[in-house]
Amino acid sequence: MRTAEDLETRLAGRLADLRVERGWSLDELAAQAGVSRSTLSRLERAEVSPTAALLGKLCAVYGRTMSQLLAEVESEPPQLMRSDRQQVWRDEESGFTRRSVSPPHPGLKGEVTEGLLREGADIPYDRPPVPGQEQHIWVLDGTVELTVDGQRHVLRKGDCLRFRLWGPTRFRNPGPGAARYAVLVVLP
Repeated sequence: MRTAEDLETRLAGRLADLRVERGWSLDELAAQAGVSRSTLSRLERAEVSPTAALLGKLCAVYGRTMSQLLAEVESEPPQLMRSDRQQVWRDEESGFTRRSVSPPHPGLKGEVTEGLLREGADIPYDRPPVPGQEQHIWVLDGTVELTVDGQRHVLRKGDCLRFRLWGPTRFRNPGPGAARYAVLVVLP
C-alpha cells in the first residue's frame, strides 16, 4: 500500500527531474518561480512537504496543471492492458494501423506496439521521434521491407531486426497480403 510519504518522495524526485530536464540550476528555477533556492533544494530532497501554493508556482513554471503533475507520480503503471482497452490508431490513406499494446506510463523507457500494413503500404519517416532509441521489429505475419538509414532489410514471418534509430526509416509491405509486426521500443 502506498503512503503519503511515498507520494511526496516520488513528487520530490519528479520535480528535480523536471528542473534537470530543462537544464536549470536551483537559482534559475528560484528566480522563475519566486521561491527561495533553499526551499526548492529541501523540496527536491523530500525534506519538506510542498504546499498547494508552492506546487501552483512550480506548475506554472513547468507548464503543467497540478493534476498532470500529480498523475505523473500518484500511481504505478498498470501491469496489465487488456486487448479491448489498447488504443488503436488507423491511417486509412496509407494503409497503416497502430495498436499500443503495453500499458502507458510517462516514466517508463520501453513500450510495445503492433503495426499492421495492408499490401502495398509504404510509410516513410524523415527522422526518429527520439534519436538513439533502440527498436526491435518482429514480423508476426507477412513481409515487411524495412529501410533503416539507407540499408534495406526484407523481414518475413518470425524474423526480428534490432537497431538504434538515428535517421530516416521506411516501412513497406511488398505483399502478398497484409503484414503484421511488433515494435519494441527502448528509449535512451
